[in-house]
Amino acid sequence: MAAQAAPGQFAHIRCGDKSLRRPISICGADTESGRLRLVYEIRGEGTKWLSEQAPGYNLDVIAPLGKGFDFRGQSGALFIGGGIGSPPMLCAAKAFPGKAFAALGFRNKDAIILKQDFEEAGIPLDITTDDGSYGYHGLVTHPAEERLKSGGIGLVCVCGPAPMLRGVIELAKRYNTACQVSLEQRMGCGVGACRVCAVKVRDKQKDIYMHVCLNGPVFDINKFDVQI
Repeated sequence: MAAQAAPGQFAHIRCGDKSLRRPISICGADTESGRLRLVYEIRGEGTKWLSEQAPGYNLDVIAPLGKGFDFRGQSGALFIGGGIGSPPMLCAAKAFPGKAFAALGFRNKDAIILKQDFEEAGIPLDITTDDGSYGYHGLVTHPAEERLKSGGIGLVCVCGPAPMLRGVIELAKRYNTACQVSLEQRMGCGVGACRVCAVKVRDKQKDIYMHVCLNGPVFDINKFDVQI
């Protein structure tokens, strides 16, 4: 499972007696131990159940699923995460073959996660908080723009809430930089057989629907205009 995992893919986990599995982005994959690292936030009954299971409990997991990031032809990249959208950015930044930078945005100091992981990986990191309790006071697009201004970045990868995604996409277009977006979406089957995770995408002047679980969760904004 871990050996096949690529940055940007996800695991689909059955949580107790819940009918729908919970999709959780892969934060790391240890090929030696065969373990996947999953970092998630308790948002409902499913993830609450997951958090209550003891170490060693056998979970029903389908992984890895989805289409991940494409780093081909890139030597410098900026990885932007918002809140719980930060874990897949750690996985991607550590796997990037060139020079990686990161910018993460959180509600406040207490909500910050994975800071030490990025630092230990030697990835230059900017952190913003909505209330100014840590790092830059404001939107994550501010330090992201400063990084883009400095040059050397040909790709922006981002995962987080919709307003942040729209801001980053606009920023990438302004600086004529390739942009890949990882969408967080409620899913059903996880393999493209249902339409629970369908999103509208403009492709060649017409609107079509794509499955986040199968065609994504990572979408290349230069190829598809995803309606976020």
